Formats: sequence, C-alpha cells, structure tokens
Amino acid sequence: MNIYQHFRPEEREFIDQVFGWKEYVETSYSARLSDFLDPREQQIVKSFFGMQSEVKCDFFGGFEGAERQRALIYPDYMEATQNEFQITLFELEYAKKFVRIEHRQVLGSLMSLGLKRGKYGDILLAEEQVQFLAAAEVAEYVKLQLDSIGRAGISLKEIPLHRAVGQEERWHEVAVTISSMRLDVIVSALYNISRQKSQLYIQQGKAKVNWAAVENPSFMCGEGDVLSIRGLGRAKIVTVEGKTKKDKWRVIAGRKK
Repeated sequence: MNIYQHFRPEEREFIDQVFGWKEYVETSYSARLSDFLDPREQQIVKSFFGMQSEVKCDFFGGFEGAERQRALIYPDYMEATQNEFQITLFELEYAKKFVRIEHRQVLGSLMSLGLKRGKYGDILLAEEQVQFLAAAEVAEYVKLQLDSIGRAGISLKEIPLHRAVGQEERWHEVAVTISSMRLDVIVSALYNISRQKSQLYIQQGKAKVNWAAVENPSFMCGEGDVLSIRGLGRAKIVTVEGKTKKDKWRVIAGRKK
C-alpha cells in the first residue's frame, strides 16, 4: 500500500521525516524529539503509531491544552517524562503601563531571529502578561537576540512551565454535514456564508490552512486542520466521522473569534 495516497502531495516531505524518525528509534533504540508541530502535523504523526507498534509517541507543548506540541518518539520499554520534551517558557518584561503587545508582533519578532517556526510553541497573552514557549536547544540564542517587540524594548525571563498563563480560548463545537471536504465547502458551512462568498475569501488570499495561505477553493481539508479566515476568525476540524447514507460528510468542528 502506498502510504502517500492518504495524505496531501505537499505533505510528502513531512511524511518522509516521520518515517525517518520511526526508523531511527527502531534501529538506535533511543528516543527522537521533534520540533513543535501544528495540529495537522500531530495528526499525521499519530497515524504512524498504532497500538501494536514497538515504537510509542507522546505529545507535549509545555502545558495542558497547548496547540503546538513536540512529539517524543521512543521505544515501548522507555518511559516519557515532561523534562524529555525540552521546552522553555519565557515571559516578557516590558513597560506595561505604556505599551500593548499583540500576538502577531511577538510572532513577527521571533521569526525575524532567523529560526524556523517549529522552534517556537504557543504564544500566550493574558491581560498584561505575554509569554511564549521555545525549544530548549534555541532558548539561550533567543534570550540573547530578542530585545524588542515592535517598538517596545523588552527583556526575557525564563519561568517554570507550571506558570504558563491560561489561554482562555473558548471553542464552540459545531456539527456540519457537507457534500465535500473542499475548502470552499467547509468555509461556507463553518462560517455560515454562501459558497460564492467563501470562494471569494479564498481567492483573495484571506484564507489559511494550518497557518499557510491557500488560494485554491478546491483544496482538500482533513481531520486536524486549523482554518483561519481574515475577519471571520478561526476554526478547526476536530473529527471527520465519515459519510452519511446520503453520501455526505459529517464533520465535528470548533469555532472561535
């Protein structure tokens, strides 16, 4: 069976990576730690490790409910602990009375350091507190290089993982029955807009799937995908329950603004 047929063509490189991780663990009898993965990547990794596998896989993103998580792949005779995920939590110190820092500013500043997105976990904001998670192997570099967010001067303080602030994200669960897993069909159903309007949003570059811009309305979505439509908010495909008797797809999703 060709494993690639179950995934998107653009995901082939990542699938090859996962194959490599599994092979490494099987041959070296030692653990392999990934970068931070988005929900879709986590879904792909999970599909490789069944209950009967001699190789196990756990996920952790620094706190319970983290969206971006590292995967730890290890032989079944080993025990995984949180320390093995090698995650550092930083909190920003800045002039809180005079400056407001937003999520996009933090991400932009982090990406300007020249590291790939996979080295960073979730960015957490709660009132005046701003935190982000990073892979421990780049923590010292980030601490030395990051001294401003936007126009605000900042310094970084490393704090224990248990002090991560709650996201307080409230997802509203919805169940939809749709004719296709095409992006335009799903956007239309989840955001309660017409198919024509959903196609327009996508073609105008306002749609993202797993944080990557998608301008093709016929793009096929799957379980674990996170959608973002500029001006309409975010949604995630939690479960694809299969087809109904009328050959429609039943999908459980989450919506938030």
